[in-house]
Amino acid sequence: VQLQASGGGLVQAGGSLRVSCAISGRDFSRYTVGWFRQAPGKEREFVAAVRASGGSTYYSDSVKGRFTMARDNAKKVVTLQMNSLKPEDTAVYFCAAGSGLILSSIRSARQYPQWGQGTQVTVSS
Repeated sequence: VQLQASGGGLVQAGGSLRVSCAISGRDFSRYTVGWFRQAPGKEREFVAAVRASGGSTYYSDSVKGRFTMARDNAKKVVTLQMNSLKPEDTAVYFCAAGSGLILSSIRSARQYPQWGQGTQVTVSS
């Protein structure tokens, strides 16, 4: 599969943005899709993921309650709705896909072999 992220931008603190990940290829519904982010000088960190089967979603503690991830298998699109944004949410956001992920590995970037190019999200204070 190939992934392409879009929808980033500049927003003031407290505002909202939605980033999307369009996924091409076969068997999209079999893939777990994750969002990760990387700020300058920091390691890439897990943000959210949606499982292939059942569509269960998982979030990092830092975004839980503010971000919502959803997938549309028919359109092959995954979205991340980000509300109540904070300056510390500023980063490049990447979507990634992997199949056969077990729950314990869903937050590990190394478990996702396919990655999109990333989209910049900047939150001003």
